[in-house]
This record gives sequence, C-alpha cells and structure tokens, in this order.
Amino acid sequence: MADMENDDRNGRGNRNGRSSRHSRRRRVSRLTAERIDYIDFKDVKLLQSFIAENGKILPRRLTGVSAWQQRKVTEAIKRARNIALLPYTKY
Repeated sequence: MADMENDDRNGRGNRNGRSSRHSRRRRVSRLTAERIDYIDFKDVKLLQSFIAENGKILPRRLTGVSAWQQRKVTEAIKRARNIALLPYTKY
C-alpha cells in the first residue's frame, strides 16, 4: 500500500502523465444541449459539425454524443451524402 502512495508522489502512479486527482471533464453533446430529438439528414449545417475537414465522420469520443445519437448522426450523414447534400471528401 505504501508503494502505491510512493509512486503517486514520484509521478509514476499514472501512466498517461495526468494526476489521478483531476479527472477529465465529460464532453457535453451538442444534440443534448440544444435538445435535438430528431436528426434530420436535410439539416446540413448540423451535420457538418460532425464531419472533420477531410470529410471523415468524427467519432463519438470527440463529439460527446451517446451511442444511439452517433448511429443516427452517421445514418443521416450517409443519407445526405447519397443525395449530394454533403460531399464525401473535401476536394
């Protein structure tokens, strides 16, 4: 038990370099914050916030949406791409 306390003081207790006392703040979903229930594939402005500059769909760890919301966002983006509302790539 004393060895674990010693590791924390030496800075070796947490492998990723962050202190164990400070936890990372959970990212709040834009969809939850704005109370958006239905993700419409025709809402291009909303869907563009979930697409990176190179055209890839951002993962949920970066956007903060739930798994259910991520599936709906992905489906809406793919539908919008299919009918040419959104580009598949940047160029």
